[in-house]
Amino acid sequence: MTDRPSPSPRRRYDAGPAERLARSASARRGVHTETAGVPAQLADRARHGGFAVEQVPLGALDGWSFDPRTGDLAHRSGRFFSVEGLRADIEDTEGSGWHQPVIRQPEVGILGLLAKELDGVLHFLMQAKMEPGNPGLVQLSPTVQATRSNYTQVHRGAGVPYLEYFTDRARGRVLTDTLQSEQGSWFFHKSNRNMVVETRAEVPLLDGFLWLTLSQLNELLHVDNIVNMDSRSVLACLPFEDDDPTAVHTDTALISWITERRSHHGLRSELMPLASVSGWTRDEWSIAHHDNRYFRVVGVSVRGGNREVPRWTQPLFAPVGTGVVAFLVRRFGGVVHVLARAGAEAGLLGTVELGPTVQCTPENYAHLPPDRQPPFLDAVLSAPAADIRYEAILSEEGGRFLHACGRYLIIDVPADTAPDLPPDGFVWVSAGQLTSLARHSRYLNVQARTLLACLRATDLKNHNKFT
Repeated sequence: MTDRPSPSPRRRYDAGPAERLARSASARRGVHTETAGVPAQLADRARHGGFAVEQVPLGALDGWSFDPRTGDLAHRSGRFFSVEGLRADIEDTEGSGWHQPVIRQPEVGILGLLAKELDGVLHFLMQAKMEPGNPGLVQLSPTVQATRSNYTQVHRGAGVPYLEYFTDRARGRVLTDTLQSEQGSWFFHKSNRNMVVETRAEVPLLDGFLWLTLSQLNELLHVDNIVNMDSRSVLACLPFEDDDPTAVHTDTALISWITERRSHHGLRSELMPLASVSGWTRDEWSIAHHDNRYFRVVGVSVRGGNREVPRWTQPLFAPVGTGVVAFLVRRFGGVVHVLARAGAEAGLLGTVELGPTVQCTPENYAHLPPDRQPPFLDAVLSAPAADIRYEAILSEEGGRFLHACGRYLIIDVPADTAPDLPPDGFVWVSAGQLTSLARHSRYLNVQARTLLACLRATDLKNHNKFT
């Protein structure tokens, strides 16, 4: 394998992988694993894996301490991550700023999915991985899900299985490799490398790993809290065919629209000492907002069973309430389009990325008048069951967040609910354009990438109630 990029056009280079991905997406039976049995396998592993998670006082976190000068919560190694303060302001808008705790994790981790043809069909090596913040503890993660501190063994624990396929270019063919953001409301400038590598070599199957086709993964995406956030993010970046016969906007016009939003968003943010954050209080057990909104910072003690380190303690962010994350869908010229929003989030490196139509925790807005509620939230919450094409409860990353769950939805809507010319900040994007954007860094936020994976897992071709 050479380090020199291929000069071939993007579509010609990806014609082979796109066709093989489509074949995997139609292969309902895998070589080794029955789809229906996967949730039970994960539950059994959670019961018998020797896992336990217990909330502990922040002062009982081993190796973690609050800096006496800044109040920042960090590990004694200086690695992993820290909890610091964030100051955000919207230009020329008095009283629009806020303070909050934020996770600072400057390391770029690897989210790597290993692919291999088995009986002529691409399969993907998934890990039944325990994360302390996961509902149910064990979910399907990518083959490799590791921060740099993990895979350089700062914790002095065991090595990361299969890591060599993603660090040694001679091991296989790279199908996708992009830097993608994570939650901009909770992380400061956090990115992970989302990779899919195909190998032709024999791969030893270790305990806790299983090969699944895309069809099987798509089916499991319809089950609550089975496919974890990192897997969904990597799946969204797969090089599917992105041609649409027509789209409301050309690719160039869409990129220009996003660029304009990034140029004029007006949101400024910077790190600040955690001790100086206003509106939040710290007690023995947590750091919490004065009005008990948004999230809390808590400590947990973890027994990890077969994890790289068998026992550890760490802080986690624990959201208050269940989020609502939704794409409203219409068809233009018979082509599926989603209504996306150019959302500015204080922790995003580029500040603005395309996100879902609705992305919020309704409880955080309950005290506000209707004109200050998130746009289209009422349409999502009042959608008739017959118009909901996808719905599942999915959790966010369990290594940093405690039971952070969202109700993910894809909803067909008529033109009088989501008009041809949407409100300022919203844009119609075709499914193919979403696929193309996901193959480039930092255009779709992590919630939009999850919904893209779910969109591919949902048959919208047979649902044409609204056009």
